[in-house]
Amino acid sequence: MQGAPGSRAVGDPKQAWNHLVREPGDPTFVCRGECSRPYREAERHTPMMNGRGKSDSSEVPTKSPNNAEGPAAEAMEGRGLAKGNLPERNAFRTQGREDALSALERVRQAASRDRKQQFTALFHHIYDVERLRAAFLAIKKDAAAGVDGERWEHYGENLEVNLQDLSHRLKRGAYRARPVRRVYIPKVGKPGELRPLGVPALEDKIVQRATVEVLNAIWEQDFLGFSYGFRPGRSPHQALDALAVGIGTRKVSWVLDADIRKFYDTLDHGWLVKFVEHRVADRRVVRLIQKWLKAGVLEEGKRVQSEIGTVQGGSISPLLSNIYLHYTLDLWVRQWRRRHTRGEVIFARFADDFVAGFQHRDDAEQFLAELRERFAHFGLQLHADKTRIVEFGRFAEQDRRQRGEGKPETFNFLGFTHICGRTRKGHFTVLRQTMRQRQQAKLRGLKEELQRRMHTPIGEQGAYLRAVLAGHFRYCGERTGPKRVSSSGRPPVVEDLATPQSEAPPAVAAHAALHPTLVPPGPYLSSLSATAPTRC
Repeated sequence: MQGAPGSRAVGDPKQAWNHLVREPGDPTFVCRGECSRPYREAERHTPMMNGRGKSDSSEVPTKSPNNAEGPAAEAMEGRGLAKGNLPERNAFRTQGREDALSALERVRQAASRDRKQQFTALFHHIYDVERLRAAFLAIKKDAAAGVDGERWEHYGENLEVNLQDLSHRLKRGAYRARPVRRVYIPKVGKPGELRPLGVPALEDKIVQRATVEVLNAIWEQDFLGFSYGFRPGRSPHQALDALAVGIGTRKVSWVLDADIRKFYDTLDHGWLVKFVEHRVADRRVVRLIQKWLKAGVLEEGKRVQSEIGTVQGGSISPLLSNIYLHYTLDLWVRQWRRRHTRGEVIFARFADDFVAGFQHRDDAEQFLAELRERFAHFGLQLHADKTRIVEFGRFAEQDRRQRGEGKPETFNFLGFTHICGRTRKGHFTVLRQTMRQRQQAKLRGLKEELQRRMHTPIGEQGAYLRAVLAGHFRYCGERTGPKRVSSSGRPPVVEDLATPQSEAPPAVAAHAALHPTLVPPGPYLSSLSATAPTRC
């Protein structure tokens, strides 16, 4: 891409073939303007643009002319940066972790400037030894081993040699993805049902983490604000708070509680590769992702391969699922709201779980019908038993009372049951409490584990209980109120799909006047403007 220092991207996909087989440092050809012959551009002493050479740094005279009464023409003349060389290109003169981070920052800036930009040279960021080392150190030391039986401690005994070998295999195309070891864990709140998980080999985990770091620099600029699942700096609590604020401050009377049926098992590989290629024109990166998709699963000694689905448990799976749903769901939701809805709409998604709120029931029904058709086009299907439209919101209780009906219905999202409630002052609020099935299943499992540990020392039993309760209260015991701020230092937000960016709802505007530093600017609603207590 021209004009972006350090990035290796082109605006025209037809020119992408020039860069597919080029390694860092090899010459590249870029055609500028209406020229018929390509300019040769190589990193030598006299580069044509964005190269490193003698003209990179500026020269400033250290002494001014003597006895100059007025401004002299030749005083402090010096020499500026060479044309085309931006200051940030001169940040680092030696290779290292800082240079690698600076390179990814340039990729991030280029992706943010042009949302249609295709990147043709990303693979060298993945096989960078420093990035592979950081990915290795981020893996849990006691993580389960894959099909090769390699453990974190054993691999780290000769870490530098192993990382250099892995980097060279990636660079020359000799890296091979291993099958994923299939394991089953019980589903929380569903006795007797098992959830399949995959355990990749250690080197596959390393390369996947490095790939995620590189691709996140691009897609974090594209993902929409109401997507919270498995993204840097975002958490389930922010999605829950955003939903509570949207329901409490918007004219929401109907909620669509939807669930995608076996999403990770039905994800289409062909569509996924097309979605990745929207931004990545580096065929080596695309082939690397295809290797993981086609590696298959090793179950009971047999290797099983499939053209659909991605294994849950790998480091790359959350990012791939977000990319898939970004194009199949998120962009469509934003477009649908602008074209078809008559009232206000809110939306929050965490991975494959999402909830939508509507002002009018016919909008909700139309949205659901068109969503089924769109999902069918991409090989997805909504769960018939878990997808429903419920009457929920500030006006639901009053409307149902006028019709002679009971209390508003409830719905589940991210392990919590959401209930229409009132504060002590009589204001509407969204109450959250742990789903009954999950709580009962957790208590049964805790009872069985304590019986198994009956003869262990009291101190060990206490340490186990402390860890279990601490984990439970960290997720279920948080409260949303005026004094709550997220761990990132900013309040959770929700993207407003009902109001233009220049407008602000009265509740948020009033709270912004009292706490201007706590309410983020733009089309976001702060959860600080409403109170949504959580009960476990």
